[in-house]
Amino acid sequence: MSLDELTEQVESTYADIDDEQSVSLDRETRHELAMLSAAFGTGETDELLRRAVHLLFQTTVDRGTLDFHLRQEHDVTYDEYLSGMTYDEMTGQDQYPQRDDERRYQMD
Repeated sequence: MSLDELTEQVESTYADIDDEQSVSLDRETRHELAMLSAAFGTGETDELLRRAVHLLFQTTVDRGTLDFHLRQEHDVTYDEYLSGMTYDEMTGQDQYPQRDDERRYQMD
């Protein structure tokens, strides 16, 4: 996949996400959410879920795992996504044809 395909997928998914997300939680996750809710003194778990998404996103960016998964799936990095250009486009490397080293010294 390319940068354009990644952008389209993000925009499509963003449009599909409703304001109200209904998520089924397993027993462990429900317990952890209840513990966090009690610790932070909030009766609503929506804010905790928003924080969890932000934390997961920031952690994957900081550790480089977001770039790893984006490179595997879309062949781009998060920085390339943010800039709207691949590194080859930024540096101009995609402007020149690739050299054919096997035929480089052959005389025809």
